[in-house]
Amino acid sequence: MKKSKSTELRALATKDLNAKALEINEDIFKTRMQMATGSVTNKHEILTKRRHLARVKTILNEKRGGK
Repeated sequence: MKKSKSTELRALATKDLNAKALEINEDIFKTRMQMATGSVTNKHEILTKRRHLARVKTILNEKRGGK
């Protein structure tokens, strides 16, 4: 998964951001399952994915008007 910059994410529509958040969630789930089976070599990978998800959700919240 490529790291998107905040400016690139802000240019996306809300529908696209929701799709990206869902994709990242699925990626996190797959990585957690791989960690459980021991096939993940990068332990910090899940942390970076969670941070990316938080970035996308923050921008979604900003577009919705915050709160």
